[in-house]
Amino acid sequence: MKAVILLSGGLDSSTVLYQAHSDGCECYAISFDYQQRHRRELESARLVAQAAGVLNHQVVNFDLRQWGGSALTDNSLELPRDRDIMQMSQNIPITYVPARNTIFLSFALAYAETIDANRVYIGVNALDYSGYPDCRPDYIQAMQEVFRLGTKQGREGQPIKIVTPLINLKKTEIIQLGNKLGVPWELTWSCYAGEEISCGVCDSCLLRLEAFAELGLKDPIPYRVNG
Repeated sequence: MKAVILLSGGLDSSTVLYQAHSDGCECYAISFDYQQRHRRELESARLVAQAAGVLNHQVVNFDLRQWGGSALTDNSLELPRDRDIMQMSQNIPITYVPARNTIFLSFALAYAETIDANRVYIGVNALDYSGYPDCRPDYIQAMQEVFRLGTKQGREGQPIKIVTPLINLKKTEIIQLGNKLGVPWELTWSCYAGEEISCGVCDSCLLRLEAFAELGLKDPIPYRVNG
């Protein structure tokens, strides 16, 4: 099987890449430079792809800052910091990037059909704090139908399958899975702050740190605080 894996360089997407490899897939990674605040993640994506031995790693460039609408694409919007889980879960946060996974999956689908891939892997998670609308099962089901209807492969009865290994896992369970698969956590990046060292106080850092701590493990990457 050939698979295209959406790889941000974060904890979730890196686990998904290693899962795809464990599933016996020939792995082709795709990452996105959309001028995000935390473009530092692209270096981690490169390192993780290299460590996993992917056959090819594409980085697609476009600029979502021209529209903004998210704290990750508009520096005038304040990044949430020092929030507890209850605060994080009250509303869809300002770190939601409008239609991001739809954009990403569209690129991945085009790449997959071009190389005759059978699968597209994505690390969406419906149990994460945010409840992002494009990380939920009903969204993935709808996109699967788009994959079927909108491609030559799909119309000929061989639709490319969207694979979501993490969609019903807690963050602690994702780390446990990654440990079994040998994911190099020290190469990954989760911070939203856009600095060279993870901040330790944005939502993404706090969730990651809490999950490692709950498992009695030390997160191997450095943090400015909390680490």
